[in-house]
Amino acid sequence: MRHLTLPSSASAAPVLMVVAHGSRDPRHAATVHALVERVRGLAPGLRVEPAFLDFDAETVPDLLEQLHAEGVRDVVALPLLLTRAFHAKADLPAVLCESAARLPLLRVRQAGVLGPSPLLVAALERRLGEAGVELGQRGSTGVVLASAGSSDPEAIAVIAEIAREWRRTGWCAVRPAFASACGPGRPRTEDAVAAMRAGGARRVVVAPYVLAPGRLPDRIAAGAAGADVLAPVLGAAPEVARLVLRRYREAGAGGRLVAA
Repeated sequence: MRHLTLPSSASAAPVLMVVAHGSRDPRHAATVHALVERVRGLAPGLRVEPAFLDFDAETVPDLLEQLHAEGVRDVVALPLLLTRAFHAKADLPAVLCESAARLPLLRVRQAGVLGPSPLLVAALERRLGEAGVELGQRGSTGVVLASAGSSDPEAIAVIAEIAREWRRTGWCAVRPAFASACGPGRPRTEDAVAAMRAGGARRVVVAPYVLAPGRLPDRIAAGAAGADVLAPVLGAAPEVARLVLRRYREAGAGGRLVAA
């Protein structure tokens, strides 16, 4: 197991606050906690704490207040998001700035979102393999890359680009699909599955490009009824944990300073 190289004094390393959106579905928080545990295992000595923007008692303001009271002065807030959409651009910065105004001794840097990254594609393929997809038969297998969806054009464009790049690794076809904010150019999972069938793919599989279970992943699962295989969500895949630590390191070099 590879470990993150930390400064000689553990206290010199900023606390890593992993920020998830949150959900009323208890599977969501359980998956986030499992990912945090995997990150901790990869980086002994680094303090890693989960927090949520909504639907959970472990809120971002509460955790920052707790850390401030303990004497912590340096935090990296890492959004557990796959695209740079509204939550990363507006929700999280607003929460961090509000907390920073009340906790002037606490320095907070916002790390970048997780995606896109080759590590996430590797995690997608891991999940497909775990679901029984033979990766050696890519040429006859079509993949529906099913994301939660967004009204943000930048986020939609990122998903489409990931699908195009992934297709170049040998899959018969890779089509993006969306569980919400559907419309022209934004097909639902079931529509992408049907189009894949019509296009002649011998086998159609659905790869959820989501981190944790919840309402929208359940919608993806319902739309995958016509596919041959539905892979699990990314969850606490080793590649996701490694990517969290990569974004943490990058934030130390150039993350956006929320307050000092």
